[in-house]
Order: sequence, then C-alpha cells, then structure tokens
Amino acid sequence: MVPHDEHSPLQHTGIGEGRIEVVCGPMFSGKTEELLRRVRRAQIARQPTLIFKPATDTRYNKDAVTSHDSNALPSVTVKDSPSILAHLQALERPVTVVAIDEVQFFDHDLPALCTFLANQGIRVIVAGLDLDFTGEPFGCMSELLARAEEVTKLHAVCMETGRPAHFSHRIAGGDTTVEIGEKDLYIPLTRQAFVEARKQGGRDSEAERS
Repeated sequence: MVPHDEHSPLQHTGIGEGRIEVVCGPMFSGKTEELLRRVRRAQIARQPTLIFKPATDTRYNKDAVTSHDSNALPSVTVKDSPSILAHLQALERPVTVVAIDEVQFFDHDLPALCTFLANQGIRVIVAGLDLDFTGEPFGCMSELLARAEEVTKLHAVCMETGRPAHFSHRIAGGDTTVEIGEKDLYIPLTRQAFVEARKQGGRDSEAERS
C-alpha cells in the first residue's frame, strides 16, 4: 500500500522536479546499460542515488545490477514494491534518484509507488521488458509507460535479419511468462521474424502432440 502524500515520511526529500523515466525494449537491447548510465551521471552530479532489483532476477550478482556487458553498480534486492518503500523510509539520509531494474517482474503496485516517489520530488528511473515472450504487454510496464514523463524505447539486433529487433523470442524452456534466462533461452527478432517463429513453434508443438 502506497501512503498518501500528506502522511509521507519522504515528503520534500527530492531536489528539483520529480519525474518518472522508463527505459524499455526487448532482451539484449541495452536497457540495464542505459539505466546504469543515467545513475552514474546522477552520481557525478553528487546526487544521492539508490538502485533496486527484484529477487526474481537471479542472474549475475545478487548485490548489484549488472548489464549483459558486465557493467555493474551496487543495488538492493527486494521481493516487491512495499519492500522498496520500506527501505526508503528506513534511510537516515534521503535519496534524490531511485532506479529500479527489471520492473516487469514487480507487482502491479509498482506504478503507484513510482508516482508517489515522483510526487515527492524524486527522480525515478525504471527499466524492463515491455513485452513478454508471446508479444503481449509484460506485467506493470504498460501502466508505467502511461505514467512516465519520458519513455526511451530501445531495440536489439534481430538474430535472423540483422535489423532492429523489438521482440524477445523464447527458443527453449516452458510456457510460463516468467522464465529467467539469457541467450540460451531468448533471441531478439523483428516483428516479421517473430511472427514466423511463433507460427513455427506452434507447428512444432502440434507435431510433438501427434
């Protein structure tokens, strides 16, 4: 539950104008790298920052947000959005920049929390997948896109055509929406390549059942 502004222990902790920035795109498009770049720039400006990541993401270092290129910054691992708020409320010194990686894995209260933080004057930077492996909106990302002042949509390189890719195609694993993996499970594809791969996947599944 996100508290009302008038009861917030975080009120007026931010400097300047609070805002929500969303960085989204498919797998291997550089979302985490862009989030880290923005946080580093804020740190150069001596702005207090804090990065959060979901406990669901078990890749790389559990105590750091790490990009595919192995660039990393220390982070706090949390299980849900109330845990983010509790951690911020417990800080002795307020932060002015909050970054959250892999937001598609968080609960649907996260957009309200991001709005609440931005209303307190905090700059909120979030990054994550906008579409799941079936090409449908992923988790709370669609609401975050609607609430954000700034949206940056990145593209990967299609593994079939070499063109800008917007879709993450699952090449192995099961049918659950959340399945953590890297290049062993996912490849980026253009729309046309993704549609064809999904059709081929359906044909393969039917052949296996028969």
